[in-house]
Amino acid sequence: MEILEFLKSNSEVAVVLRLVVATLCGSLIGWERFVKGHTAGIKTFALVSLGSAVATALNVYLAMLPGLNADVSRIPAGVVSGIGFLGAGTILITGKKQIKGLTTAASLWVTACMGMAIGAGYIIVGITCFVLVLIANVVLMNVSNIVEEYSKYLSIYIEVNKGSVTKLNKFLAEEELAVSSMTKSKEKTLQNSDVALLIDIECNKGRAHRDIIKRLQELDYVNYVEEV
Repeated sequence: MEILEFLKSNSEVAVVLRLVVATLCGSLIGWERFVKGHTAGIKTFALVSLGSAVATALNVYLAMLPGLNADVSRIPAGVVSGIGFLGAGTILITGKKQIKGLTTAASLWVTACMGMAIGAGYIIVGITCFVLVLIANVVLMNVSNIVEEYSKYLSIYIEVNKGSVTKLNKFLAEEELAVSSMTKSKEKTLQNSDVALLIDIECNKGRAHRDIIKRLQELDYVNYVEEV
């Protein structure tokens, strides 16, 4: 407890140690994103956490200066809004109507909040935030994938030979897969003669999406298919 109380203090050594903790926690969150192949990785998350911690520590220092009437909310508010712009740059909507980078953007934002908590001396709060982020990005992500795998609704991007759309509709009907919508995609196909389609499907209850994708891949007029 004495160590914890020391880390909460405003001595320069304590602040330096808090910055190290913030950088380490940010790096570990970034490592999880890096392993999954996302553009914002270890360095980005480490710098976001460190920068937030430094800004908050500076804010606390300025608020304690005698004779200086500092607004203690201005710097944290600037950090939160600034990270919002940074996170928005990682979000991408593809031609297949996929939204990518949303989890990374949210992770950047919460990492900044974690850094601010650690920089302000709320070590337990910051560490708890760090643990919860890892739980959300690792454990809950796996749970989410399992739930989505057996969801009743499935969206696919598929490339088929021209003139094969009717065959595809017939196959889906035989498999008892109800088509909610089917639109032509502007995505460039692997073969110029193919037609790219975005299809929303209502599946049989309890049917794994991977099994449906596998069945579609086996069709001779289907050249590419993926879940989106």
